[in-house]
Amino acid sequence: MLLSLRRAVWFVLLIVASCIARPAQAAGGAFVMTALRDTIAVERYERTGDRLEGVLLFKLARLRFDYTLGFGAQGEVVRMTNAVRPASAALATAPTQSATLEWRGDSVHVEVQPGKPEHLATQRGSVPYLNPSMALLELIVQQARRADPPKPGVPVFAVAGGRTFEMQVEFPSSDSARVKIGAVEFLLRIDREARLLSGSVPTQSVEFTRAESLPEGLLSIAPQDYSAPVGAPYTTESVKIPTRAGHTLAGTLAWPTRPGKQPAVLLVSGSGPQDRDESIALVPGFRPFRQIADTLARRGIAVLRLDDRGVGESGGVFGTATTQDFADDAEDAMRWLKTLHDIDSTRVAIVGHSEGGIIAPMVAARGTRLAAMALMAGPAWTGRRIVHEQNRYAATKSLSGAVLDSVMRSADAAVDSIGREQRWYGFFLAHDPLAVARQLRTPPVLLLQGETDRQVTPGQADELAAAFKQAGNKDVTVKKLAATNHLFLSDPSGDPQGYTALQKRALEPGTLGVLADWLAVRLKVATTKR
Repeated sequence: MLLSLRRAVWFVLLIVASCIARPAQAAGGAFVMTALRDTIAVERYERTGDRLEGVLLFKLARLRFDYTLGFGAQGEVVRMTNAVRPASAALATAPTQSATLEWRGDSVHVEVQPGKPEHLATQRGSVPYLNPSMALLELIVQQARRADPPKPGVPVFAVAGGRTFEMQVEFPSSDSARVKIGAVEFLLRIDREARLLSGSVPTQSVEFTRAESLPEGLLSIAPQDYSAPVGAPYTTESVKIPTRAGHTLAGTLAWPTRPGKQPAVLLVSGSGPQDRDESIALVPGFRPFRQIADTLARRGIAVLRLDDRGVGESGGVFGTATTQDFADDAEDAMRWLKTLHDIDSTRVAIVGHSEGGIIAPMVAARGTRLAAMALMAGPAWTGRRIVHEQNRYAATKSLSGAVLDSVMRSADAAVDSIGREQRWYGFFLAHDPLAVARQLRTPPVLLLQGETDRQVTPGQADELAAAFKQAGNKDVTVKKLAATNHLFLSDPSGDPQGYTALQKRALEPGTLGVLADWLAVRLKVATTKR
């Protein structure tokens, strides 16, 4: 979802680590990271001489990273290897992605499989960080602490995104540290050797604690259950879809158990690393795409939902991809879906949520013939305007007047700076969804919008509707849902800071009904019992 909890958490946690000096002796340990008592990541590492080896299980993206760092004579990172697998895969399974990074002065040479070699600019002494590695955060703190006087900032290199910037490090006391990444703070408790003992990211409701060891069994998770419920009038199958970029997308296809060729829907997720259910670790039990797929399949519509590139069982690299790259993936998935023998290619639709609501019109504008398009909280504004308004909403909770204006000027400048350095962000800030909408006379469009959405404001649905109509589209429907937030959960406030405290974590039947009824008409689905 657009600049939502999940991309915010992803962006904050994948921000990358620092200049590492060689510790005096071998070190190691483990960390457990939680959000509202639910484990979102675990990590185990060991440092011996010029080598650091670690294993990071990131439940948020359902990925396991096995990484190794090599250090030079001055303790600088000179090499990194990394293998990425689905969190449920055996170690004997070939990684979905592997990479070798070599530091050469002020650049990093990257070899990715699959992918092409790249040379990325950095600062001398920068170090990679794997999302959300506490072991490497510990090295940042130790590096800052050993300097005399302690360093106020440490250069970091983001593996996902390839940008280099400085982390601010402060030591309020001998047993505490504060690390700042933009407006986000890590509050850390440390020992005499600056080892991390515990900490938190209060704005994300994330906490972590140190453990001396971590059993191997905790470094994998059971495969997610994507099967149909018992007794459902449809079946599911796992699929692999090739893409023009060379990676495969993994997903689940739900098949109604009825004769003849079926209408079909492709679901396109929002921002951040999404599995095929569009679940959020910080909102346990939230699996909206599973609900939508179940609802539509029961109505006689086949549904394809996919892990994002670089997430779950899909290959490819997530961190360096832009919205345009994700649109390529969606277009490839749509073409694949239309080739299936039991799919009626004239009755295929696309449903996009948040950033997916940007992607769906992009796919349609490329000439992909669609019978219908539903945008759930689809943005009308450029990303620059959206982020500005989101920042202003957050700032006005505690600021006003000249102080607010000053903070907003600084925030806007920071956003533009990130946009110049980070590919996804740069595209998002500049992209104009209204310009795309004005090109589309077809297909029929449903704009589904929560009235308490604080991330994509309700009025944007009206602006999008006007743009589609300006293009000559005569079938545009706007449906606003009372007391419904950006996640399409019942929420009278809609404040993203309150998502983790929501009691209801499933889409309301009425929301699902609006979407299903509209699609059933446009896809000419015969009436069936629900």
